[in-house]
Amino acid sequence: MAAENVNAWSGTASLLPLLGAFIADSYLGRYRTIMISSLLYILGLSFLTLSTVLPFNNTDCQDTATCSPPKFQIIFFFFSLYLVAIGQGGHKPCVQAFGADQFDAQDPEESKAKSSFFNWWYFGMCGGLLVTLWILNYIQDNLSWGLGFGIPCIVMGLALVVFLLGSFTYRFCQNSDEKNPFLRIGNVFVNAARNWKITASAISAEQEVQGILPREGSEQFKFLNKALVAPDGSQEDGKNCSISEVEEAKAVLRLIPIWTTCLVYAIVFSQSSTLFTKQGATLDRYLGSNFEVPAASLQSFISLSVVVFIPIYDRILVPVARAITRKPSGITMLQRIGTGIFLSILSMVIAAIVEKKRLQTAIEHGLVDMPKATVPMSICWLIPQYLLFGISDVFTMVGLQEFFYDQVPVELKSIGLSLYLSIFGIGSFLSSLLISVTENITGKDGQTSWFSDNLNRAHLDYFYWVLAVLSTIAFTAYIYFSRSYLYNKSSSL
Repeated sequence: MAAENVNAWSGTASLLPLLGAFIADSYLGRYRTIMISSLLYILGLSFLTLSTVLPFNNTDCQDTATCSPPKFQIIFFFFSLYLVAIGQGGHKPCVQAFGADQFDAQDPEESKAKSSFFNWWYFGMCGGLLVTLWILNYIQDNLSWGLGFGIPCIVMGLALVVFLLGSFTYRFCQNSDEKNPFLRIGNVFVNAARNWKITASAISAEQEVQGILPREGSEQFKFLNKALVAPDGSQEDGKNCSISEVEEAKAVLRLIPIWTTCLVYAIVFSQSSTLFTKQGATLDRYLGSNFEVPAASLQSFISLSVVVFIPIYDRILVPVARAITRKPSGITMLQRIGTGIFLSILSMVIAAIVEKKRLQTAIEHGLVDMPKATVPMSICWLIPQYLLFGISDVFTMVGLQEFFYDQVPVELKSIGLSLYLSIFGIGSFLSSLLISVTENITGKDGQTSWFSDNLNRAHLDYFYWVLAVLSTIAFTAYIYFSRSYLYNKSSSL
């Protein structure tokens, strides 16, 4: 039941940014959406804190440690949790987009600074995660759940105050007075579908009237060029779509192959907080003679490697690459994303090899049927896969953030970042589906599943190899689509 509740909340939280971004880009704007969603976020955290400190009113219970809480308290807890998800839905895609709006992409110096902004944004995110894993988890487990939820509530309130203090200095991206961007782009597809019988000569005539499309742009997704002609075949102004509207629609369409091929990376990403942790929990987690690494803190290794590598990337690697390529960001966004995907494949290969070594060690020491026994193998064996995965995050995660912000039309920047977030939301669902299917196939006819509760009889190494193969296939497709990708004219690459 607990796993179902977690999956339901995670799924909801991963999809709500799409709704929040739609509201921001269509109606409220990013600034107002941030304010409203922050207030909902704070309210949700306040209620969550309150739900943990409410007096226990179940009079039939003699021991609160073993009895279920009252139904009202459960309902109030989940209401608070979903209120937090709603707040996150508006907050996540808009805050980062609003921050990036403060940089002028046409100014070379500000373009460089904007690329660094995405690096340091992710640095802050991972730094916050480290604080959560190392400090807040300790407070919740050893002091008070109320205090553990109350601290983020107070911090979020202070963050909103700091955000509001800068209101008079912000650059605001004003939406045009034209029609809704979603309707504008949708109209291109509708007109193109209606005009499926239109000849190339009619399209050429309209191009001459409006101005010639860029040569490469006109050749890609040529069927959308039919939207340049009004559905009734006339060239009456207002019925047909403009060249800029067709280009906007093509820009959105070009994102789909990149988005799709990155889903496998998101599936691999999901394993770092689940299977990697299970793998590490069976090993000798002592560093030195006295300190034992808590199993729940193992995933902090990835965040730690991100925090260490981002300054190296931003201050050393980017300037060197910039001097060679003459690009503001050093390498293109798609090159950056692809580098991270390649490193994630190496991480899966290393994880499979280490897991094979762990299973052999368990067999050698007669621990196959002792699932709770510690395998005499240091936790340090996992450092390479955690380190590589953290470095791949610096390339792919940050690259995806910048790419989806930069490549969508100006009025849809929040939607762009919500598309990035949706990759990992859907990737989490696909990961669960893949694990479920694999477990059913490998565990049929009474055989031991690859995901057996006894990890010494399971075969996580086989699953890691499957992920490595799937990632290689997706990476090959990614290279194909990225080579033919046309960046927006205003892109800093």
